[in-house]
Amino acid sequence: MFSNKWVAFGVGVAAGVAAAAIIRTPAFKKACVAVAEKGLLLKQEAIAFAEAIKEDAQDIAAEAAYNQAQRT
Repeated sequence: MFSNKWVAFGVGVAAGVAAAAIIRTPAFKKACVAVAEKGLLLKQEAIAFAEAIKEDAQDIAAEAAYNQAQRT
């Protein structure tokens, strides 16, 4: 009757139409904005954490250099 290729094609077209309908809904857009917002917040927190680690490492290196200079 129908070959597997035509069934797969039909399922693909149906999935594409359904996805296009879902993407255009306000609820989906709102959810995407919320996810993007959380991603940006996570990025900012990661940058702040990395900066704090960098500052701590610089403080340790400066203190080690100072201690070494005091010994000589």
